[in-house]
Amino acid sequence: MRESSAMQSLPPYLFARIEKKIADAKEKGIDIINLGIGDPDQPTPGHIIEKMAEAINDSANHQYPSSAGLLQFREAVAGWYRQRFGVEVNPKSEVVSLLGSKEGIAHISFAYLDKGDINLVPDPGYPVYGVGTLLAGGVPYTVPLKEENSFLPVLEDIPADVASLAKLMFISYPNNPTGAVADLHFFEKVVEFAKTYDILVCHDGPYSEVAFDGLKVPSFLEAKGAKDIGIEFHSLSKTYNMTGWRLGWAAGNPDAIEVLGRFKSNVDSGVFQAIQYAGMAALKGPQDCVRDMQIIYQQRRDVVQAGLEKMGWQTKPPQGSLYFWVPVPKGYTAESFAELVLEKAGVIITPGNGYGEYGEGYFRIALTVSSARMVEAFERMAKAIGKVDF
Repeated sequence: MRESSAMQSLPPYLFARIEKKIADAKEKGIDIINLGIGDPDQPTPGHIIEKMAEAINDSANHQYPSSAGLLQFREAVAGWYRQRFGVEVNPKSEVVSLLGSKEGIAHISFAYLDKGDINLVPDPGYPVYGVGTLLAGGVPYTVPLKEENSFLPVLEDIPADVASLAKLMFISYPNNPTGAVADLHFFEKVVEFAKTYDILVCHDGPYSEVAFDGLKVPSFLEAKGAKDIGIEFHSLSKTYNMTGWRLGWAAGNPDAIEVLGRFKSNVDSGVFQAIQYAGMAALKGPQDCVRDMQIIYQQRRDVVQAGLEKMGWQTKPPQGSLYFWVPVPKGYTAESFAELVLEKAGVIITPGNGYGEYGEGYFRIALTVSSARMVEAFERMAKAIGKVDF
């Protein structure tokens, strides 16, 4: 049996490779500290679990759910946007539930791209932007995110002939993997660009609540005219430590929401209703857990910053997301340095080239282990590697 040409062109998923490296190291009896995958280590808040326990015992939730999601869940999403961002979205026509935002991010390409159509994809960026494009038969056009531009795309550098052929554009702030943040002025420039070239903007915003030093990052939907040309993907995964629950949404332009919902109704059967009730408890319930999470991550961020500085790095701490984006020392590629750190220190870091061509020369650290393990990781690295040279 022969797989499709699209599947033949796909490399193994980045984190699947990392998981294999971890398994191999554990088989050798090595104590691994995993700073690689952005999977929150804190438990889902208790009031959310309690609602799930109640809902799962209700037999009405054992049947097929609506593919668009319960209206009550979509109303909770709309209420959250109103309270958090001052943005109005119609829960009936401008919100669709997702099995985690990842599936919606992949499926939007199938809903919009014909063979050869262009998707403007940030590089470095979440691999699924390009993977979904390729599987749908589209062409990912690389939009570089460079340190000298604060890891924002320079829209003026996208050739007009490319932009005029593009159907989709992905952006994501706070950014994975760079930790960069964007302001409303940048989002308004994106809206203007998208209107000029008739492009659907897809903002991937799951880290909006992981921000530091009191920063409140904006939603893309706050930008004037954003709903005319764009949608925002969001998830409960990072905000409420619910990565395994697989619950998210897309919100924004009603035509795009209808198209994505219509595609999904043909390929999946929606989110288990009990999980949606748990999601409502998260969005409508007390938000102390979110503030507590921000404090934990900020403390870890400061530990990482101190560890990097002690070894010779001079980096700016991220203002948002779960990640540090760090240049590799002199004489190493992203992958060779990651392998060195694993072999010599038993610490997993993510090589930047896994996020695209412009990720070469960097590695990513995730703030998803305790501060004590972070300290231990840097002690191991300092002992094994010493001071780094740039």
